[in-house]
Formats: sequence, structure tokens, C-alpha cells
Amino acid sequence: MADSLPDGELGVLRSKRNATRYQILVEIAERQPAVSQQEIADEIGVTAQAVSDYLGDLVEEGHARKHGRGRYEVTKEGVDWLISQTDDLRSFVEYVSENVLEEVDVDTAVAAADIEEGQRVSLSMRDGVMRATPGDAGSATAVAVTDAEAGQDVGAAEFEGMLDYDPGEVTVLSTPAVQDGGSAALPDGAVADRLDEHDIVAAAGVEALVAVRDAGTEPDVRFGTAAAVPAAASRGLSVLLVATADRLSEHTDPLRERNLGYEVVEPGLD
Repeated sequence: MADSLPDGELGVLRSKRNATRYQILVEIAERQPAVSQQEIADEIGVTAQAVSDYLGDLVEEGHARKHGRGRYEVTKEGVDWLISQTDDLRSFVEYVSENVLEEVDVDTAVAAADIEEGQRVSLSMRDGVMRATPGDAGSATAVAVTDAEAGQDVGAAEFEGMLDYDPGEVTVLSTPAVQDGGSAALPDGAVADRLDEHDIVAAAGVEALVAVRDAGTEPDVRFGTAAAVPAAASRGLSVLLVATADRLSEHTDPLRERNLGYEVVEPGLD
């Protein structure tokens, strides 16, 4: 169940009057000093008379100042009030995003067996894909929100627990730039000897692509490798990243930021 929203953090949403005052002050701030009451009324969906009444109250309360017919400005006090209400709205949006929407999120898994809507399932990670198995014996469980046959995609919600799996390791094999010899400068077997130890292979740079092809295979990932490699590792896949020397940092920085394990291998030095 979501945590309760702290008292006071609904702000202008607690009162229709305050919500309307908030909207009118925003409109004044945007249009000042020449303010058309009818334009404000049309914009926020109230009558021009209602706008006039609210403007009178805002002036009396010191949140707005009148400079003649149709000329208003928001005072410092009015700005401070707008800021406080905006902060409350921001807190409310964060609360909804973090505590409410997360509880109704639906994720997708591959059904390990036939599953019926409403059935409790156990979740696991395999080959970088979340899988759902009928029953609640796993460390993480959910409720199926769709029917699915074995091998098909199934929607899951109402998650409990935590998926029990280890992130994958990344081996970063540095390939010399072409002016330093390129792929031909790699020792024999630098790529080929590591293929069986990893789930997927990524190539960043032309020299890296040639090095992988020389090892008798095609890379699983050639484009967007800086994002794809940490995404794969975070789902439990071990990755061999063959990268041109001048592109190492753009790949290791995201791995470090996400606390994913990696090893940089310099050709001929390991």
C-alpha cells in the first residue's frame, strides 16, 4: 500500500477557491500589466464576474496590486504564495509518481507455463528477460493481468518482493585506433578466446567491428552501445564489449554510474 501523503502537501488541490486564485495569479503574472478579465475567464473556465470578484480579494489580501482599470500586477507576497503552492503541487506530483502510479504499473514477462488472468505468479530473470511461473514460491511475485500460453507475453502487476539475480559483468576489450594499427594490432585470439565466456558481444567503432568479425562472429549490438551494454548487464547478462580506444570512457562512465562491474582489458597486457 502507498505511504500516506503528508498533511499540507495537497496545497491548492484542497480548495477550489485556492485553485482558482492560483490560476488567476498565474494569468496575471503572464499578462501584466494589461490584464483582460474576460481573457482570464475564458482561459480558466469561470465567468468574468467571478474573475472580478477574485481580483478584488487578491488585491485586498496583498497578493495583487491594481494600477487603474484593467491594469494589475502580482506583488512580492503574491509571488511568494505562488511559489509555496507550486512547491506543494510538485510534492503531490512526486508522491503520485513514486507511491501511486508505481503500484498500478504493469510490466511484461514471458510466461514459463500457461497462466490465467488473476493468477499469482513468481518472477525470475533468465537470458535478460523477466519470466513468470505460476505460483508464489519465488522471491518476487506478481498478479497476472492477462491470460497467456507458455512462451507468450503476459502482463503483471501488484509486485511484491525483489527479483533474485546478479547483474552481469562487462569485459571491455580496448581496440587500437586505425592510426595505431587498428584491429590488426590485437593479439591472436583476443576476441575469439572470450566469446564463450559472455552472453552477448557489442562492438563500438569500426576497428572494433572488424575485430569481432575477424573472430568469426557478428556483434549482437553495434549501435547505441553506451546505453545497451549497461542495460544488458543490469539484467544479468555478461557482455563482451569490444571498443575502439578513444571510445572507452563513453562506455565505462555509464557502467560506473550504475555500479555495474567491468574490467578493461588492454591488448597484449592481460
